[in-house]
Amino acid sequence: MTSALIVSWLAILVLALVVSGLIRQVHQLSKSMSVSPTRVGLQPGAAAPGARDLIGAGGGVLLFVSPGCRSCVEALDEAATWHADTGGEILAVSATAVPDTTVPAVPDRPDLFERYDAIATPFAVVIDADGTVVRSEPVGSRTAVRDVLASAPKPARSAQ
Repeated sequence: MTSALIVSWLAILVLALVVSGLIRQVHQLSKSMSVSPTRVGLQPGAAAPGARDLIGAGGGVLLFVSPGCRSCVEALDEAATWHADTGGEILAVSATAVPDTTVPAVPDRPDLFERYDAIATPFAVVIDADGTVVRSEPVGSRTAVRDVLASAPKPARSAQ
């Protein structure tokens, strides 16, 4: 009985030393990786390349999508609703084919992915009437798409 108790305490001590060493290593790794990740997309305030040719003079949203992307389909659904409700300018951009949508779209434009640094899909870029980037970020959920679209320029209502 005594020898079993001694062996148990030795095992607990060895286990405590191993866990302590692992915690120290994790702490060292987290200190060495304290560099913040690189921002993706164009910086807010940067000029949006070719914005007037893509979405017109009033500003709007570029929504980068790809076929076979389930969150892209959800993003396009949100964009279609926003477009129908507000009349805001939006353009879906794809490097290959555009998934089915009622949103205006341009296929086969991998050059725009590079110019706007859209490294993942769905990715939204909000552009103001001056052709300046307001927001540029991945939008992986319906909520994120709604949030980005809320900051998009609304078209001026015509006087009746």
